[in-house]
Amino acid sequence: MSYVKLTPAFAKAAGSRSLNRLASSRGRRLRCTATSTRRARAPAEQERQQQQQQRGEPSCAVLKESAQLELITEGRRVGAGDARRRPESIAMIDFENTKEAYKSKSTLELLRSLLVFKLCSYDLLVDRNKELMDLSRKVLGQKIFEQLMKMTFYGQFVAGEDQEAIKPLVQKNRAFGVGSVLDYSVEEDLTQEEAEKKEMDSCVSEAEKSSPGEDHREKKYKAHRQFGDRRGGVVSARTYFYADEAKCDQHMETFLRCIQASGGSSEDGFSAIKMTALGRPQFLLQFSEVLVKWRRFFSFLAAQQGKERMTALEQKLELDQLKESLTKLGVATKDDIQNWFTGEKLGSSGTIDLLDWNSLINDRTKISNLLVVPNLETGQLEPLLHKFTDEEERQMKRMLQRMDVLAKHAVQEGVRLMVDAEQTYFQPAISRLTLEMQRIFNKEKPIIFNTYQCYLKEAYDNVTVDVELSRREGWYFGAKLVRGAYMYQERRRAAEIGYEDPINLDYEATNRMYHRCLDFILEEIEHNRNANVMVASHNEDTVKFTLQRMNEMGLSPGENKVYFGQLLGMCDQISFPLGQAGFPVYKYVPYGPVNEVLPYLSRRAQENRGFMKGSTRERHLLWIELKRRLLSRELFYSPSY
Repeated sequence: MSYVKLTPAFAKAAGSRSLNRLASSRGRRLRCTATSTRRARAPAEQERQQQQQQRGEPSCAVLKESAQLELITEGRRVGAGDARRRPESIAMIDFENTKEAYKSKSTLELLRSLLVFKLCSYDLLVDRNKELMDLSRKVLGQKIFEQLMKMTFYGQFVAGEDQEAIKPLVQKNRAFGVGSVLDYSVEEDLTQEEAEKKEMDSCVSEAEKSSPGEDHREKKYKAHRQFGDRRGGVVSARTYFYADEAKCDQHMETFLRCIQASGGSSEDGFSAIKMTALGRPQFLLQFSEVLVKWRRFFSFLAAQQGKERMTALEQKLELDQLKESLTKLGVATKDDIQNWFTGEKLGSSGTIDLLDWNSLINDRTKISNLLVVPNLETGQLEPLLHKFTDEEERQMKRMLQRMDVLAKHAVQEGVRLMVDAEQTYFQPAISRLTLEMQRIFNKEKPIIFNTYQCYLKEAYDNVTVDVELSRREGWYFGAKLVRGAYMYQERRRAAEIGYEDPINLDYEATNRMYHRCLDFILEEIEHNRNANVMVASHNEDTVKFTLQRMNEMGLSPGENKVYFGQLLGMCDQISFPLGQAGFPVYKYVPYGPVNEVLPYLSRRAQENRGFMKGSTRERHLLWIELKRRLLSRELFYSPSY
């Protein structure tokens, strides 16, 4: 089963033609990750940073709690090589100005927010929320129960039941400077036992079922019944379980309607999709393992050349030593190895980096099976599974075809498509397939956005590798940065099954990783304006950090290169002041019928329990605004737009 045969749409971009592009682009690379340097700072700025470091302060200090910040509203690159024009117009953003933060909300909406956030702080209510909702439905009846939910939790966190119902809220937010990322949030209400059964049926191949133990699979990338219910420990992400191909087609149709609704309600909207909704997850598991093992093989070869302590893109293997190592390992014949590294496949640098390596893998999979991995103990290439059924191969193709349909529809509707991140045992394949869509659809502007979870230890390497590939091949890089939604589940799974914990040590380490990844992308935007990033965060310090770095780099909000994102119903004191100051900011807008969104609402209550216990800031600001309206005789205020 060749890569071309499996993925005709993606292979066109990822096969030998991409190798030619890699070779031809070496001479015109804009800025190599491994050797890039920041623009020289003024002496006074350097001295200030040295003093900060001596005092133990970060070089990019978080702004003062007053949250008043000077931000560039004008100022673009004048021309190649010209000095950047300093701004003449300065906007002041105050995240404590409750009048501006809540001017889009009626007083009844403020009271609802206070009630919901308060309820979310009670452990008993949150832990038993599903049972309480079921009981309320039985006692009150379906109609009254739905009205109660719309007055409380549903009304706070969900925009409406369908594309028509959400239009008023989307248009109101737009009038106050806040866009929308539409997200159809319906999930099946499965029991744990039902979820585990579906997961095991869809993640285990026929070969594994018929001949257990004969494959070369790693336990991280195999299904385990105790973690079959992927909803466990996850509070802020939808979860899809595979039923059959018809159900995947239904999910695709739902996403198509969501894209159409986004295009009809906003000129610059986003729509979110999840890859596990579009096909059998068995393929994502297997492809992820292949990608990880080939990358690990590259790291093994780099270590042989004494380059194990370098970052991913700093590792450049000397070709002569590499050929010798591969020959000794018996990975292929000497003639095959010689052919891999001659002609147009590499430039004249005499070295090969990770991106070149990935392209060689693409080329190799065109003449052999896709799911073939190197065994470091035997030095042989081995199939991941000893056989595939015809139906399994068709299922893989259908997943890729559905992705292609969605991307083309997004282009037609003028909507940007965000591919959500998922568990680490699926994510390598999800990221790679998303990257292939970016290669095809991001040639003129960023249509496809990948999601990077910054609680992962490898987040920075993933970001830098993908940015460098976009530079070499000349397409627009699009990223959404999140901290991550699967930490507790991932940690527990790694500990119980027995593999390395993929998560950063603590929350502070995750913060540092987030800011490091963000700073790298901001520098990329500063240098060539071909990258775009959404800062998807409720952390006020992270937002202030971003604004400060934009100010230092001369990045204007009007360029629409840096976006901000928060969930509907949360952190309005961040979203709306940003939007009214001219920054592109978006709310993740869930929608769907009340009963079918209840699983989403159940986990949202759990998330807000932690959110409200960690900080009383939002509730405090809501109270301040209510008192202000009372004293200024605006208690019956209703927004007009």
